Amino acid sequence: MNWKIPLSDLRLTQEDRDAVMAALESNWLTMGERTQNFEKAFATALDPENPPYCFAVGNCTLALHMALVALGVGPGDEVILPSLTFVATANAVLYTGATVVLADVTSPEDWTICANDVRAKITPRTKAILPVHYAGQPCDMVALLQIAKEHNLAIVEDNAHGPLADGWIDANHTSRALGTIGDIGCFSFFSNKNMTTGEGGMVVTRNPQLAEKLRLIRAHGMTTLTMDRHKGHAFSYDVVDLGFNYRIDEPRAALGLSQLSRLSANNALRAQVVAWYNKALADVPGLTVPFAHRPAQGRQALHILPVLLPEGVAREAVQIALRDAGVQTSIHYRPIHTFTYHGASPLVQKDGLELTDILTPRILTLPLYPSLTEADVQTVANALKAALAGA
Repeated sequence: MNWKIPLSDLRLTQEDRDAVMAALESNWLTMGERTQNFEKAFATALDPENPPYCFAVGNCTLALHMALVALGVGPGDEVILPSLTFVATANAVLYTGATVVLADVTSPEDWTICANDVRAKITPRTKAILPVHYAGQPCDMVALLQIAKEHNLAIVEDNAHGPLADGWIDANHTSRALGTIGDIGCFSFFSNKNMTTGEGGMVVTRNPQLAEKLRLIRAHGMTTLTMDRHKGHAFSYDVVDLGFNYRIDEPRAALGLSQLSRLSANNALRAQVVAWYNKALADVPGLTVPFAHRPAQGRQALHILPVLLPEGVAREAVQIALRDAGVQTSIHYRPIHTFTYHGASPLVQKDGLELTDILTPRILTLPLYPSLTEADVQTVANALKAALAGA
């Protein structure tokens, strides 16, 4: 369908195309110097003063799996994560043989994981907490860090939505880049994300021991890589761990490096679009825009614009009306515990998700991308108001 206002709008520049073409013309396509440059640039963008270790990978799901493997998560362990997330968050835990323990959202205005519910669901088998910075909005990391400290738990941040966003780490509102607050952070560069490599991701840590494990896990557990041998820096290799082939390639790394150069500016544009939405939707009876009144915790990297429809409204009827007006919508997300596979799995614990269940039928995602104008936002708002009036 030819949408008047699509849900997302990927716009590649000539610089993006030139970067990818240069990688192709180099005749070196597997992970090499462009990947290393991308990792260094991303680390510096996260924290110029104390750059973390960064490893570019094929996608964020791989990053999450790598993180859990590096932390030693396996059968018999439990990992607590929100049910309101993309399925990959839970699947990464299941790949390790560990048990997924699903937690509720915080409130109708805050759809990040509820720290109190996390605390209530900790058992002697709990190995890690996997918070998701939903929509690019920081979880309550101050509370989660305290819980993790009290119970000796690891934290893996799923930051697929918030590249270069910050979150508070203490009661004094000290900010740090999301994805660098816990033990390991994971990022997504899927095509609809704030920056893209088509498919791709990044796994990040400040811990040198974990960094070495991640380096080995990414590439078969090998002590040297193809590029090392190509340059004559090594002539052979050993395999010292059970690793995976989770590498990214040079064309995607080149695209990522080009995209990264515009990420901060595009994040600022997204924040402006969200501000326009908050203003345009403020007077809609019964409609809730989550996070609308939440203060920024430093840099912002807002990814999606979810709203909570008024009670009793038929969501599909609203989506049809918006479609007929040329406005694309989606749902972020159908909760993990409602899927056939996960709902039936003995490795998925799904108790105590009352608020998630209440909110789920009313969640609707509106278009959000940097090139939206204030007039576009008003068009979406007017179409939504008309749809609600007729629903």
